[in-house]
Amino acid sequence: QVQLVESGGGLVQAGGSLRLSCAGSGQALSRYAVGWFRQAPGKGRERVGAINRSGDSTWYVDSVKDRFAISRDNAKNTVYLRLNNLKPEDTAAYYCAANDDFTALRVGLANYWGKGTLVTVSS
Repeated sequence: QVQLVESGGGLVQAGGSLRLSCAGSGQALSRYAVGWFRQAPGKGRERVGAINRSGDSTWYVDSVKDRFAISRDNAKNTVYLRLNNLKPEDTAAYYCAANDDFTALRVGLANYWGKGTLVTVSS
């Protein structure tokens, strides 16, 4: 199985940017599609986007499509989530997750989860 660890969260002003990282260990992350999810305080978990194993296909939820970007570096066993033009409503814990099935991951099904990194956007 693969272990996932997120990093890069923090406090940022509205309009700012962050880059989150999802580092894999235990297995090659290239074996998995990787998705990002978020959970705001008092709300349910929400899909953000996903990237396939090779990195040549990505998917995003409409609310972030023009502001967030997912990429991966399989040589570094890491997947990234770039968050641009952040808004206070983007405040949430962000989680990465893995599934060897990209289609399943797009609908929120994952086999492995990280513990999350907190992003706080101030107005």
